[in-house]
Amino acid sequence: MAFVGQIALILIATLLAAAISQRLGMPAVIGQLIAGVILGPGILGILQNTELMHAGAEIGVIILMFIAGIESDLDLLKKYFKPAMSVAAIGVLFPMVIFYIYGQMMGQGFERSIFWGVIFAATSVSISVEVLREFKKLNTKEGATILGAAVVDDIIAVILLSIFVSSFGVGGGSSNLVVATLYQLMYFLGVIVVVKWGAPIILRLAERLPVHGSVAITSLVICLTMAWSADALGLSSVVGAFFAGVAVSQTKFQSEVSSSVSSVGYTFFIPIFFVSIGLDMEFSNVIKNLGFIVIMTILAIATKLFGGALGAWITKMNWHSALIVGSGMVSRGEMALIIAQIGLSANLMAKNLYSEIIIVIVLSTIVAPMLLKKTMKV
Repeated sequence: MAFVGQIALILIATLLAAAISQRLGMPAVIGQLIAGVILGPGILGILQNTELMHAGAEIGVIILMFIAGIESDLDLLKKYFKPAMSVAAIGVLFPMVIFYIYGQMMGQGFERSIFWGVIFAATSVSISVEVLREFKKLNTKEGATILGAAVVDDIIAVILLSIFVSSFGVGGGSSNLVVATLYQLMYFLGVIVVVKWGAPIILRLAERLPVHGSVAITSLVICLTMAWSADALGLSSVVGAFFAGVAVSQTKFQSEVSSSVSSVGYTFFIPIFFVSIGLDMEFSNVIKNLGFIVIMTILAIATKLFGGALGAWITKMNWHSALIVGSGMVSRGEMALIIAQIGLSANLMAKNLYSEIIIVIVLSTIVAPMLLKKTMKV
């Protein structure tokens, strides 16, 4: 029952931290992330990133991205598909090149240097989505471009991860890469079917069931199934959750589902997700490797900020909008953490620098919403 007490602590801590953040003029998510840092192993050590905590956080990010999909304007996403592709491509290229060069300077060798680039090529848009939602900017050209770019970004990051683990990692097998890619292409064909026909038919059938909340429950089944199948095929679960939300947004049940799922998500699972990010921070070697952490954090922020901004600017966005897009791509979050863990298992990362890289990922994730808010208010 200890976990029940921990959940109670998380909920009250995130509630108070979010209120303080907003009183100070910062996005609520900043307070929730910092609450995780304070309660976690890095400072007070009250909370640990256990299996139950990880499971709650995983459901939280899935629900968060499902809500983002529900509230997204599909026509707007289609309209800004070209800038999204440009933002994703250049936003991946910049960190790949810069981190490879820095890795070589640090004597990491070819494989480990380029894998640093793979880690920091990833984007976790879930936190940016929350800031955009808070400031009612989700359905704008900048919001649509960030969402579209993040989906493409995830796909590129997964493909890069597959290539490098298969080619250079321990126990890799490149013969699986073609098969995995084919399965992923089939998944996206399946997404089109679900968005156009599957979700509307399934939810209309659910409406006929004599059960309270049947449509909302069924929509969550669609969400979790698409998230699980995406993860099983080597994609991020948040990609599946986002497209499940897009599918629901094309039905007459959009408002009903959004209201029901938001109640569940924001009162329970989503706070666990934000706190869990802070739980990965430890400060035992911070002083010793402070210079490394500072340089890596600056590079992590700058490569995505200016890479994403350049990608948006060359597609005719003005520089202010481009900077908003670039800021929205800075957060690394769970995607980078997952890639780092896989890289460590595959011997593509030096063990003595693993904790420092985790700190850099978390720092970039904490800075991202502050940066996004700053660029939106300019």
